[in-house]
Amino acid sequence: MGSLLTESVWGWSVFALVFLEWAADNITRQNIEDTVLYGYYTLYSIILFCVFLWIPFVYFYYEEKEDEDPSKCSQVKNALKYTLGFVFICSILLLIGAFVPLKVPANQNSTEWEKVKFLFEELGSSHGLAALSFSISTLTLIGMLAVITYTAYGMSALPVNLIRGTRNVVYERLQNTEDLEEVEQQVETIKSKCMDGRPLSMEDRKALQKLQEKLRTLRRRDRHLETAERSCWLKFCCAVRPFKIALGIFFILVALLFIVALFLSNLDKALHSVGFDSGFIIFETNLENPLNKLLLVLQIVFPLDYVLIAIITMYLVFTSMAGIRNMGIWFFWIRLYKIRPGRTRPQALLFLCMILLLMVLHTSYMIYSLAPQYVMYGSQKYQEHVNHTSFSLRQGNSNATWVTKMCDAKAPEDQCTVTRTYLFLHKFWFFNVVYYFGNWAFIAVFLIGLIVSCCKGKRSVIEGEVDDDDSDLSDDNLMERHHV
Repeated sequence: MGSLLTESVWGWSVFALVFLEWAADNITRQNIEDTVLYGYYTLYSIILFCVFLWIPFVYFYYEEKEDEDPSKCSQVKNALKYTLGFVFICSILLLIGAFVPLKVPANQNSTEWEKVKFLFEELGSSHGLAALSFSISTLTLIGMLAVITYTAYGMSALPVNLIRGTRNVVYERLQNTEDLEEVEQQVETIKSKCMDGRPLSMEDRKALQKLQEKLRTLRRRDRHLETAERSCWLKFCCAVRPFKIALGIFFILVALLFIVALFLSNLDKALHSVGFDSGFIIFETNLENPLNKLLLVLQIVFPLDYVLIAIITMYLVFTSMAGIRNMGIWFFWIRLYKIRPGRTRPQALLFLCMILLLMVLHTSYMIYSLAPQYVMYGSQKYQEHVNHTSFSLRQGNSNATWVTKMCDAKAPEDQCTVTRTYLFLHKFWFFNVVYYFGNWAFIAVFLIGLIVSCCKGKRSVIEGEVDDDDSDLSDDNLMERHHV
């Protein structure tokens, strides 16, 4: 941004900041910062619109469409009725964010009316920034839960699955045929008990029902395995097997880099932060972070750092998709939807879009934990003058020592500019506390997922395509699409 000139006068420093010609005017710099901030206003407002209005409306619209002979008017009316509940929640969040006091009134003995007046004055001075920030931070907490659940597991399971591969389709079909014959024999054994006209016992009827359900599942598996055995895609996957192993090794190395960077950042906060009440804010980076150092080096050559940030974001989205596909969409202990090729319901796709939107929202905060120095200040530097001793100054020595430092929270505000997103997402300290403990939970879930993934055997070539609760009709429809 410019060079910092420092002049020492008897042990204290006078700082003068020299900007480039196009940024020399304070009004110009302020206009640029405001433009960036209003850009974030617009983008985050679009997120609120999608989460609280558009996605709920489309979801309930499809829910009403599944009823018997609904009219378009009734579908839209009922969808709007349910969507109003989400709009009400959004309004509550905006009101809470607008009137949560970020500053303490100067006069502690002020009347209640003066306190209320102070809140409205603070709301007017922030131009609604606090209200929008509180709403986005609340959504970010939900995104944090999704990231801990899906992304952490996906980061551990995806590389292991790529390296380990799948079972041989010929062997798997042979084993399925043997299981099919065994179950058919058990069914015939139970049915032979009633050939003389005697009714089956309650225990035999329950066992027969379970065996028939298992038999239907095995027959569906046999049809899918037969299709997979003739599939050109499976043969192509076998041909690129070395590439998948290399990609899996690359993914696990990137995941370990993420975990090490996140661990060092959290450990730095635990050891050197101001404390719990400040949201674990640290004034300077005390532990070297490999990802942070890499981004600072790449920033020298434009646009390598932006390319790496884009790769990091896409990697997190990709691993999140892998986690959601393997686990499905859950609400606590209740499984809501499954994500499967060709058979995912429209409501599940809408849920998937909302979850990914919230995950990306939390990723914008997570990047601060992965590379705090780079994201907050970038490569900004300032020069600090080392104070002389009074003896040296009296002797007339003027060997001034200049120390160039990276910008951090200790630097004066007029010498280093913090990114607008950091100010937007870190207005409320209690959210930072939750994010801090969420990062520890993310590391723990990743390690648990890595251990579980390593202990599992090879996946089936048709994993996720056949489940016990699938209907024969949906299975037949999928098989028809494969043949087409």
